[in-house]
Amino acid sequence: MRHDLEKTLLSKIATLPQLTASIAAWKTEGKKVVFTNGVFDLLHLGHITYLAKAAELGDKLIIGLNADASVKRLKGEGRPVNDQNNRAALLAALFFVDAVILFEEDTPRELITQLMPDVLVKGADYTVENIAGAKEVLANGGEVKTITLVEGYSSTSIINKIKAQNEVKAER
Repeated sequence: MRHDLEKTLLSKIATLPQLTASIAAWKTEGKKVVFTNGVFDLLHLGHITYLAKAAELGDKLIIGLNADASVKRLKGEGRPVNDQNNRAALLAALFFVDAVILFEEDTPRELITQLMPDVLVKGADYTVENIAGAKEVLANGGEVKTITLVEGYSSTSIINKIKAQNEVKAER
């Protein structure tokens, strides 16, 4: 049983050639492919809600996951808290996620251009003009959507809360 779970998780974490082949097959079957991306450092309710809503916009959900070096450049020296393998496995464990692919760049523009999803999704804290890959997806006849984020949830706020609790304990 456990071996099957590990095999399933690993099968969802894809390389570019594997994912390109999967997308071609899905599109041949008439499936609508949705792509979103992020760091997903400490998986929380906000992430789950956002990803579930993204999955509802099509038939297959692909997550572009910032690799560790990219996260460090974007978020600072103490990040990520969880390494890329842990983050990828957690995302792959979600039943509504069909594939996870790592990318090293600061934005997934190049990856999106290569995968060319039918729907590109980001949080509503972005505007379509600011979403990496939006211009390319739109030019290819695809859609770009934004999803309202759940207030009060972020990896950064969780990390700050843990730090504050540790400071209180250290003062005692």
